[in-house]
Amino acid sequence: MTPAPAPEVLSAPLAVEFPFTRSLGPVQSAFLTGLRERTVLGVRTADGRVLVPPVEYDPVTAEEIRDLVEVGTAGTVTTWAWNPAPRRGQPLTTPFAWALVRLDGADTALLHALDAPGPDAVRTGMRVRVRWAGERTGAITDIACFEPYESEPDPRGAPHDGEFADPVRGIVAPARLDYVYSPGRAQSRYIAALAGRRTMGERCPSCRKVYVPPRGACPTCGVATDQQVEVGPGGTVTTFCIVNIKAKNLDIEMPYVYAHIALDGADLALHGRIGGIPYDQVRMGLRVEPVWTEGGRYPDHYRPTGEPDADYDTYKELL
Repeated sequence: MTPAPAPEVLSAPLAVEFPFTRSLGPVQSAFLTGLRERTVLGVRTADGRVLVPPVEYDPVTAEEIRDLVEVGTAGTVTTWAWNPAPRRGQPLTTPFAWALVRLDGADTALLHALDAPGPDAVRTGMRVRVRWAGERTGAITDIACFEPYESEPDPRGAPHDGEFADPVRGIVAPARLDYVYSPGRAQSRYIAALAGRRTMGERCPSCRKVYVPPRGACPTCGVATDQQVEVGPGGTVTTFCIVNIKAKNLDIEMPYVYAHIALDGADLALHGRIGGIPYDQVRMGLRVEPVWTEGGRYPDHYRPTGEPDADYDTYKELL
């Protein structure tokens, strides 16, 4: 069989997003609670330096540090970079500067947004102050941004016991990664074939195994694969699980079965949902076939074919 012509390599924007929940130790708890109360706290190290934001362990000696210090809400820009096109979730929606600001009484700089009319209005050494958010909850976003402010530096820092009413004990931080994904030539061919309701794998020229979905190279031999092989449409359930927790935006009656399915002619099982049969009747060896929906780009689910179950020896190497 001759290699298929190279298809257009696909790409699509994707986002991975989830809430990250973490508890706070005594130092971070005091720092974030202080922001809620319009107070900025740092921590003093054994050699007398004041670190803002505070950390729980000395970055030089690794010793635990708890000596909190209240620093000023005004400071000096130590360095900066202009952001002409703010992205989703950033502190300001209009162009701004990312700036490292050394607050009065601190020896290190805090990274935050600086609201300025343009890059010509920002310079290293300029004086700025905190602009507090209207509603504060005990998060770094309680500092809405910094803004230009003419004042004389005040290097003094006052000790602070870190005690506040109703301290913040934990935070939920949204994590998000936006990127453009390209599946490569092998999976682009696979996706293009699915549009025609065909499932295509690739055969390794060395071990002769057929991989579905194809990866462009044999994971065992490490050699490139480009010989196209149509597999299925029928297959065998090798292993499965019963899903009892509903996923967001998934309109499927609970519980349902998700399975590894070895398509006929393939040497690697793929994932698929099993339908058309009660969940408690799904079993290893069950023979299934794909069910397509109108306009669907891939099988919606797999259903029993009515054939006798496959013998265990025919799929045991694909578990």
